[in-house]
Amino acid sequence: MTVFFVGVDVGTGSVRAALVSSQGNIVNVSVQNIQTWSPQKDFYEQSSDDIWNSCVTCIKEVVRGIDPETIKGIGFDATCSLVALDKEGNPLSVSPTGNHQQNIILWMDHRASKEAEEINALNSPILRYVGGKISLEMETPKLLWLKNRMKKECWDNVGLFFDLPDFLTWKATGSESRSLCSLVCKWTYEAKEDSNPGWHRSYFQEIGLGDLVDDNFSKIGSKVCSPGSAVGDGLSNSVALTLGLRAGTPVGTSLIDAHAGGLGLFGCSADGINSDFNSRLGLICGTSTCHMAVSDRPIFTPGVWGPYYSAMVPGMWLNEGGQSATGKLLDHIIETHPAYATMKTKIGDIHVQQYLSDVLRRLANDRGLECVDFLTTDVHVWPDFHGNRSPVADPTLKGAICGLSLSADEENLAVIYLATVQAVSYGTRHILETLAKSGHNAISSILICGGLCKNPLFIQTQADVANLPIVLPREKESVLLGSAILGACAANYFKDISDAIRSMGGRGTVIKPNVRTTSYHNKKYKVFLRMLEDQMRYREMMH
Repeated sequence: MTVFFVGVDVGTGSVRAALVSSQGNIVNVSVQNIQTWSPQKDFYEQSSDDIWNSCVTCIKEVVRGIDPETIKGIGFDATCSLVALDKEGNPLSVSPTGNHQQNIILWMDHRASKEAEEINALNSPILRYVGGKISLEMETPKLLWLKNRMKKECWDNVGLFFDLPDFLTWKATGSESRSLCSLVCKWTYEAKEDSNPGWHRSYFQEIGLGDLVDDNFSKIGSKVCSPGSAVGDGLSNSVALTLGLRAGTPVGTSLIDAHAGGLGLFGCSADGINSDFNSRLGLICGTSTCHMAVSDRPIFTPGVWGPYYSAMVPGMWLNEGGQSATGKLLDHIIETHPAYATMKTKIGDIHVQQYLSDVLRRLANDRGLECVDFLTTDVHVWPDFHGNRSPVADPTLKGAICGLSLSADEENLAVIYLATVQAVSYGTRHILETLAKSGHNAISSILICGGLCKNPLFIQTQADVANLPIVLPREKESVLLGSAILGACAANYFKDISDAIRSMGGRGTVIKPNVRTTSYHNKKYKVFLRMLEDQMRYREMMH
């Protein structure tokens, strides 16, 4: 009998589900777009009803015509967004609009900047595990914002707060258990190799959230489970009936979406590439990019989140770097350029990034250049248009472009686009060098997944700038694969999660760095770092 697992991934803009074989082959995929509201600058909100209904639609589509007996487990991942429910379990507004459908503060919401600053000023020891500074993208600053700004409307009426991945397993099973991944990485829950995990009561009391300590932290999680462990009694009767699946089908404890991508990536094998987990950097590239590195011991890295124990791979410590805007930045650069509208009309169904890559090849050929990389000698970008997550850890940093002219044609757009792709790659190098200085010396390859892995220019540039081989999985949907692995683990189909990762990870293609561009990128990387220094100097001059 063929055995399947279902993986469900909730990203920033869509819900996806996949039917996955026990060998890690994706058989069916379904996608549903989800709504995002932005009622004010830096406010981004979503609806838990919209997201769950989209999950149901996608799951039903991928299992249609499949014998429910062959579906052995389900796993969920999602963005690390904050869900608020009232005391009856209904959506509770987190929005200045008062609309209860707007009950999720999206991960990229930056409303809690003041609260993050206040928390960081207290210098709590727990902040060692988030690179020394709490990020305004994490949950405790957002919780504090809700208490300070929406006490009557939201805080006093809340029954449960969930990280979005845990909300999904609650909806599927009725269990209020939380994932160690979400709580350790985004909620300051502490897990150590040599002690029992737990909440820091003193931290919550110190920052002004002492009321969450009541009743053993029941509003934010009193039962915490490892990723992939079985949640409750599996699918509830009502959800199973809706989905057309067996009641009790095992549901795996969830992961954050990027961490599910890491789970799907780290087991991918390729010729000539070290298979040790600690030799690999996982790059999960979408709206933003996450940089995942694991180690056998805790490595504290300034400006990089973690180390988090057992947050992704059991028994290993995770460090998580990231860039707050990558895919979103490239879209912004392209769509705000004067040449975009005319060019988009002209190219029809051709993907705009593919067309720009073609323009770059033509330009390089016309100018007699060996590689397209060399087109950006006089154009440089600092990519923090939505602040810096790692390794500077400064959400107030701004983006910058050096080398603009009066040109506004598609060739100009193509060169600025290329310079932005390079800048994002220099950001990866900046994170890699910071990890290495702290002790992550074993990284010898980069594994990549997400929407941007479909862009050959992006992949090759990452390899060239880091001067490391890139492994591109043949099964492109590593995040969906990772969530399906959670379902397999909940069903006890493999002996443990590491065995599941390797058994379902599949094979990958190796993209080697182009040594002809090494010297060029070394020079541009120096300019990249100088642009950061210059921005800090400008700030000092003006303040």
